[in-house]
Amino acid sequence: MKFHDSYLLLKKHLKFYCHEIIKQIKEMDIFWNTIAQYNAGTWIYQIFISVIAIILTYFLFKHPTQIVKSAMKLFLAFLNAWIAIVYYSIYCEPRSYNNMFVVYWTIMALFWLYDLFFGHTSFERSYKYDKLAIILCILPFIYPIISLVRGLRFPMMTSPVMPCSVAIFTIGLLLAHSKKINIFLVMFLTHWALIGFTKVYFFQIPEDFLLASSAVPALYLFYKEYINSNLHISRKPKAKILNLLLILLCCIIGLSFTITLIHELCEMPRI
Repeated sequence: MKFHDSYLLLKKHLKFYCHEIIKQIKEMDIFWNTIAQYNAGTWIYQIFISVIAIILTYFLFKHPTQIVKSAMKLFLAFLNAWIAIVYYSIYCEPRSYNNMFVVYWTIMALFWLYDLFFGHTSFERSYKYDKLAIILCILPFIYPIISLVRGLRFPMMTSPVMPCSVAIFTIGLLLAHSKKINIFLVMFLTHWALIGFTKVYFFQIPEDFLLASSAVPALYLFYKEYINSNLHISRKPKAKILNLLLILLCCIIGLSFTITLIHELCEMPRI
């Protein structure tokens, strides 16, 4: 009798695990198929958007006039709206979670439109983190190269105008111009980096590890600047305590990313 009960319990667990594996495989197929359809249908527009991004970024770094700053904010509002409407609402409609991310990226677009009129982000260069910022701005154009190195082929590969690419590009821009930023934008972007971190494991997309790992130093630097710029305001806990807590938080996040990377490397097939 006990043997029979154990057999039934084992059978139940095996059935559950098999169901979960099949479910994950289906979700992964949907994930990559929607990416392929998006790239196939929008590649010419992605090239056009990427060219505009390069031009505006160049002028923002070299000739940061008020017109250029406003144009960049308008472009970022458009870019986030593109991700919300074109990427998630249209091409990612088969995904079970697309509506939630449509709302998420729409809010990001509205943030930039709000900022265009009220100027919470000044786009004033701080010159403190230029090297890291420039690397982050370039990384979206490295995404497709990483996909090709992994053996992926167009259109089923990552591209410069996708959610994580846009997020890492925006983090780079804000890091280079961190004198005065909209802290809510930073919170949303770092939150998205953590979402990208989960995709490294669940959807086998190690390219997003670039976004997740870049969020660690960016998170620390953004909030450190925010704390330092408000030292004149009396608060509890004190700035030094907040800084230590921030370092601890970033160490915990960084450790979790490192564990995930090691796990992914261990899971890679031996040649």
